[in-house]
Parts: sequence; C-alpha cells; structure tokens
Amino acid sequence: MKSWITGLLTVVVSLGVIMVFTKSVLADGSPKVLKPVSDEITAKIEAAAPEKATAKPAKARKILVFWLCKGYFHESIPATNKAIEIMGKKTGAYDVVFSDDMNMFDAKKLAEFDAILFNNTTHLDFNEPGQREALMDFVKGGKGIIGLHAASDNFYTWSEAAAMIGGQYNEHPWGASGVWAIKDYEPNHPLNAAFKGEGFKVRDEIYRQKKFGTVEDRRILLTLDFNDPATKNVKGARESDRDMPVSWIKDYGKGRIFFCGLGHNNEIYYRPAILQYELDGIQFALGDLKVDATPVKEGK
Repeated sequence: MKSWITGLLTVVVSLGVIMVFTKSVLADGSPKVLKPVSDEITAKIEAAAPEKATAKPAKARKILVFWLCKGYFHESIPATNKAIEIMGKKTGAYDVVFSDDMNMFDAKKLAEFDAILFNNTTHLDFNEPGQREALMDFVKGGKGIIGLHAASDNFYTWSEAAAMIGGQYNEHPWGASGVWAIKDYEPNHPLNAAFKGEGFKVRDEIYRQKKFGTVEDRRILLTLDFNDPATKNVKGARESDRDMPVSWIKDYGKGRIFFCGLGHNNEIYYRPAILQYELDGIQFALGDLKVDATPVKEGK
C-alpha cells in the first residue's frame, strides 16, 4: 500500500473569504492533489496561447496527460497542465484527460487516446509487464508520445522506453534560476517556425541528456547555445555539452515522439513562441502536422 503523509491545514484569508486546504503527499513527495492554478497565471497562459492550430486535425483528437512523479515533483506541473488544456480548447486541436493513475496504461484504456503526454513525470519504471507492452504497442502501432521537461527523468530500469524518449537526465548545470541561451538548431524546419530563425534565452532548468539509441536517431530542433558566455561557462558545464539537445522529434515504429526539455518554471508558458512551438510539436505527435523527422547528423 502507498504510504501517505498528511500535511498541516493551511488557512488563507483573501477578500474576507476563508479557504482551507488539506495537502496530502506521497512518501516520495508527489502530491495526491495538485494545487489549483491562480487566476493570474491562467490569464498569462491564456494571453500567450495560440489562437489557432497550424494543422487542421484529421479527426477529433484526445491526449492522455500523465503527471505522476515517483521522484522529484516539479511545482510547474499544474501550470503545464493548464497550458495544455488551454491550447486544446482555444485551437480545437485536441481534448485532454489528466491522470496520475498507472492503471491508465491498459491497452483498452489507451485505445481511446491519440497521444500520451508525460508532464514532468519522474522515475517512472513501468515494472508491470502488461503496462510496458501496452505503452510500446501504443506508440509503435502509430500513435504519439509527447515528453515535457522531466519526461526524460524516467525509465532507469527500462532502457527500451528511455531509447523511445530519446534521452535521459544526467545532471543539470543550467539551474532554474539562471538565464540560458537556446539555439534554433534547425531554423528552416517547419516545427521551428515560431522562433523565426532566431535563438532565444530562457530562465529555466536545462538538463544534460544522456543519449539512448544511435547517435543519429533523433531530429534535433533546439540545443544549448555555447556562443553565450553564461551558458558555456556555468559551473559544471563541459565542452562536450556544446549543442546539448534540448528538443527533438523522431519516428518510432509507426508512431511519433516529440520531446521538449523546457518547463521547470511556470514562466515558460507565458511565452507565445514557446507555446506555439509546443502546440506544433503536439500536432506532429498526433499525426496532424506532417513534417520531416529524418535525423540530421549532430554537429552539422
């Protein structure tokens, strides 16, 4: 049975209204119930979210947004969920179901979805063989996987799934309080259209990614930009981190993978270009936005 730790009651007084919250958390630190997203944050995401989808959906689409953490819990999970929800509603590109229940990884339950989005999940292992089979059959059979930020901090006992995602967490010298430069590695690729051929800077946490699969099994779209002194010279960075992949796409079986390593901080979801990029990546994973995922040699 799961071990639960119940926190203290918190009383918040606002405009004469008393609100009482009970916070229960798993022994590993993952909350039983997510905090609600404030009106202020919701408004910022609404303002930044695209007005329409780049591609018209071939049919009604449905995404399972999964946020269970068995390791570190990211406080940005609620805002990320809200951003995914808002983009779907505003553009009509997809509907969403949110869950932290591993029982969702059942072949019959997954059949109703077109993609699975791993929202900052950590240390997922999928020790149940039937769940492993259901996930692999899902993507290899032609559906999509979307991974955001900590989605590469998983599958330490299941190398096939780590290879599917395309990378795995291996420290983060670029911490969440710093501002780091991101290179538009493929300025002419349709999925990078939101960035208009230019790099950008973010205050966010960037992972060093351990590679899985072959060296050239991903189409890398965004990387760290070591032309920026702060990014290159941060404590713990190595010359081998030059052009460290931050986001990529790949074909996997008959399915599609989109990974974006941004999203430790809420403010990522206040930026229109990043939300447009993520929506386009989601539409690629769903199969509605047709783009070339053929790998290009790293260091080009």
